[in-house]
Amino acid sequence: MGYSGKPVGAGSRVDDLCRACKLEREHVVMVASGDGVPLRVVCDYCGSQHNYRGGGSRSRSSSRPASPRPRGPQPLVSERERSAPPMEETGQDLELLLRRIIREECGLSAVTPADKWIGGDLVLRPGRDGLQEKTIPIETFFNKVVMVRNRLRTLEQQVNASDLCASTKAKLQGYITGCYGSLTSFNVLFADEDDRFKGAGS
Repeated sequence: MGYSGKPVGAGSRVDDLCRACKLEREHVVMVASGDGVPLRVVCDYCGSQHNYRGGGSRSRSSSRPASPRPRGPQPLVSERERSAPPMEETGQDLELLLRRIIREECGLSAVTPADKWIGGDLVLRPGRDGLQEKTIPIETFFNKVVMVRNRLRTLEQQVNASDLCASTKAKLQGYITGCYGSLTSFNVLFADEDDRFKGAGS
């Protein structure tokens, strides 16, 4: 990962190649190193989050839509949203923008589950006879997990950008990292490794 720009912090904006859009777009820095190098960013267009890739690997002027991703998208995020070129003032682009705003306000995400879980069910079966089991669509459960993950990342971003003293920031970061570690059991649900929970040992 190469970064030759000025030092940045959480909340700063940098250009990078978006993993979902397959285009170079403006991103918001979520996590930066002590030297001001962006480590994790969120695309300001589609909302996908990924590790900083170095930017500039593709021309911003490219308007060729990305080729479809190999796995089927969730109903929440259409393939058109994933592969659309830069926005223009058209009804179609306004629709994409509205969908993005609604997803963000509802805590939804463009993250997708692994193919094997799509259409599956999570079954909660009581250990005692005579009690009814509960079935939950895996994609519904997955969306809840992603909402928790997104809120943890937002909390992490707010802590990094706050005026708290270094010791308090470190303590809060430790709690957040501990939460990530406790949630790594759910990593089996995620299709992309970049979207998974990472604990202290990751």
